[in-house]
Amino acid sequence: MKNIFLSVFIGLITLTVSAQKFGYVDSKYILSHVQAYADAQAEIDQMSTDWQKEIEQKYESIDKMEKAYQAEKILLTAEMKKKREEELEEKRKEARELQKKRFGVEGDLFKKREELIKPIQDEIYTAIQEVASQGGLMVIFDKATNSNILYSNPKHDVSDKVLKKMGLKPGETNDGGEGEEEDGSEEKSGSGKDTPGTKPTGNKPGTTNTKRNP
Repeated sequence: MKNIFLSVFIGLITLTVSAQKFGYVDSKYILSHVQAYADAQAEIDQMSTDWQKEIEQKYESIDKMEKAYQAEKILLTAEMKKKREEELEEKRKEARELQKKRFGVEGDLFKKREELIKPIQDEIYTAIQEVASQGGLMVIFDKATNSNILYSNPKHDVSDKVLKKMGLKPGETNDGGEGEEEDGSEEKSGSGKDTPGTKPTGNKPGTTNTKRNP
């Protein structure tokens, strides 16, 4: 009797899981088609480089001041030493504050990324919601941000549907490359995908600009 109940229970679970439709996307692949993302990333990278140079120059200037002070220290009075040391400490403080302002939590780099990248994420997220709604999908995972699932059938990949919903053509990436044409079914030609992630519904796609292998 227990075995019968156990069999029925397992059967009900199997039916429940199979009745729920799901899909997944590759946000890296999607982002590789969005020119605005490539442009935003390039702008952010350039700003980061410029700000890093700005900070390095400040520390180099402090280093020169420190060396000059050490060379002259023996000739200075106690009052002059104190003044020079205070000047050095003030310069170090300014450099630390600038570094925090540029690269700290909610600093300039964070704000610029939010300004440029978030609208793109929101657009993708909206497209994913529409695809899920039209396809009756209960869950959509993101292959690019998680690797807990070891295998998934490529027919459940709705990345190209999301791209079309955004008005983009699958295969035409923002680096000028073109993948194979879609065959009209859910499975993309030559997708070669088998390790999707497990991003819960409600989370927005990642922001890594990596082109997926065709």
